[in-house]
Amino acid sequence: MKAMPFIDRVHQWAATQPGRAAVVTGTDTLSYAQLGAAAAAAAQGRCSATGGRLAVVDLPTGTALAGQFCAAVAASAVAAVLDSGWPAELRQSITHHARSWAGSADIPASTFLLGLSSGTSGVPKAFMRSRESWRASFLASTQYFGVGQEDVTLAPGPLAASMNLYALGECLFSGSTFVALPGFTPDAALASIRDRAVTRLVLVPTVLGLIAARGLATGQGPSGVTSIVCAGSALPPGLLALARRWAPRARIYQYYGASELGFVAASEILGGRGTGPVGTAFPGVELAVLDAAGRKLPTGEVGDISVRSPYVCDGYAWGDDGLALATVNGWHTVRDQGWLDSDGALHVAGRASEMIVTSGANVYPQQVEQSLTGDGLEGAVVVTGLADPVRGQRVVAGLLGPPEELAALLAACRKRSAALPSQQRPSRYYALAANPATGAGKVSRALLAEWIVKGDARAQRIQ
Repeated sequence: MKAMPFIDRVHQWAATQPGRAAVVTGTDTLSYAQLGAAAAAAAQGRCSATGGRLAVVDLPTGTALAGQFCAAVAASAVAAVLDSGWPAELRQSITHHARSWAGSADIPASTFLLGLSSGTSGVPKAFMRSRESWRASFLASTQYFGVGQEDVTLAPGPLAASMNLYALGECLFSGSTFVALPGFTPDAALASIRDRAVTRLVLVPTVLGLIAARGLATGQGPSGVTSIVCAGSALPPGLLALARRWAPRARIYQYYGASELGFVAASEILGGRGTGPVGTAFPGVELAVLDAAGRKLPTGEVGDISVRSPYVCDGYAWGDDGLALATVNGWHTVRDQGWLDSDGALHVAGRASEMIVTSGANVYPQQVEQSLTGDGLEGAVVVTGLADPVRGQRVVAGLLGPPEELAALLAACRKRSAALPSQQRPSRYYALAANPATGAGKVSRALLAEWIVKGDARAQRIQ
């Protein structure tokens, strides 16, 4: 019998708590009894959502998407969950690639999910996720983050994003309730937190900042939220302070991972520390920082963040260009850069592909962002590189925050930049009217550079 990532648990909860809400989106609710019945029908071949070995789920975030995904897993099909926000032509192209791949004879027997990387152009890479990797990950994450049957988790981003799809599976594994939004606005998230008795948030830092700021501005508190889990980018001190003011009783966790690697490192953020090490190795993970030849680097030296763990995917179905997931001497990496301190805590410098080379020096945007962001500033700093005929690239920074705080944010950034090595200091600053982010809410430094080069009104030079 094939290992099940969570469907056996769905049947268990359908028997012991049939009326409990399994998935909630807007006004729609799918109970464990309903989800269990759909899974049983799919397993017996009575569900039209699956078509043989492959099930392409192309629906907007909602209970129907969750139901089709679970049906595909129950039917031992390979699910490919598309983002409805992507252009129709892109979704059609992905579907074509998936069907061509499914027609091959070398699909690993344990594969149940084709995860799709979030690109802004071209067909995303598709990585193969095994049942065993999610099962092992659920056992670790539910314990680490304290997810229990009584919890109600809101993941306000698109359900197709890997972090949110995993959160859905995590909730179904633990017998708790998963809440999604048909479309994100801070007010919609706050209303859902109140009306659905949400106890837990899973989201990226920028979205947490939007919810917290709106909640404080309108007097909408965190209600029963006792746990906040952040991933996708660093949680700067100013944003952490904002979240603490909005939800003072909530435990705040952060983790670093990658779609292909799963969880890598994590910690509970105590006090007002904010940006710094992301944490120590996640349970079940062996963590190291390696050079290009696969040799371990000394404490403090920047290199490839690498892992040995049961959570790593089984490689790519398509799109492997050799620039992402790699295995060196038994260690797996996606070429994200970082270093380990003397306590074994991981500091993330950023992706190798985002590195700025200026006057021969290597500059990692995330390191500069962390240096420029401090307590008491309700704003975000995004650093990127622009082509420069003399230096190769120049370092620039975009500032995102309340208009009335922008002057103070700029002054603070300029003061802090004076303490940085000259090559790391931004030579220009831009006021941002919007967050340069992917559809999943992750910061896109490439998008910021595009806005600046094209003269987009969302990035106005201020110094």
